[in-house]
Amino acid sequence: MAQLTLATDDDGGPEIFASVQGEGPSAGMPCTFIRLSRCNLACVWCDTAYTWRFEGDAQNPPRPHRDDAMFDRKANQVTLDIADVAARIEALGQNRLIVTGGEPLLQSPALAELLKQLPDMTVEIETNGTTTAPGGVDIWVDQYNVSPKLAHSGNAAELALIPERLRSYSIDKRAFFKFVVASEADVDEVAELVRAHALPKARVFLMPEGTDSETLRTREQWITQSCLKHGFRMSDRLHIHLFGDTRGT
Repeated sequence: MAQLTLATDDDGGPEIFASVQGEGPSAGMPCTFIRLSRCNLACVWCDTAYTWRFEGDAQNPPRPHRDDAMFDRKANQVTLDIADVAARIEALGQNRLIVTGGEPLLQSPALAELLKQLPDMTVEIETNGTTTAPGGVDIWVDQYNVSPKLAHSGNAAELALIPERLRSYSIDKRAFFKFVVASEADVDEVAELVRAHALPKARVFLMPEGTDSETLRTREQWITQSCLKHGFRMSDRLHIHLFGDTRGT
């Protein structure tokens, strides 16, 4: 039977939980989240480094992160059968499912099996945009929340910003682009990517980088002006205001 590898919550169980979507075009909508483990990128400001920055990884030195925190793989990953995952999702009683990570499309074969068991769910996939979903996943997806990583993430552009992937998402009306920004220079980079890859401005969001309300609110002041200037949309991070920077929220 197919299995998925999930991140863990604070109690060591799988990070599957009901909440409201905190970001992007469906912010505020009730949903169930499932957080899958593993990622092919390494953002220095990542707030879910427990999905990819593990002690004992072969890469030396470890992929960089501003906190330099390392995580025990066994304590932060759990592998479950697809039927178990589907049952946990259904038990939470929501009709919208957010599949996040890490990078969830790294587990596409098992993910396809999961979504097949949840045919009535409205499904959002949160992805860094470096890959596209195979048909077995794509057929079940209602919305892609694509978050390409800018230079300030610390990822090399040739790994994080793949032209054919960006163009593929740009012509998919289910795809929305969510750029994490910390400075006006980041917005300039977004504007160039929008121009170079014909990303529809109506589906482009600027979201402040930050894991506390004060930082988010401060950055949103100038991000608002950037949105007015460029015709982009702004995304808050509601879960940070509601729950802080915590797992399972």
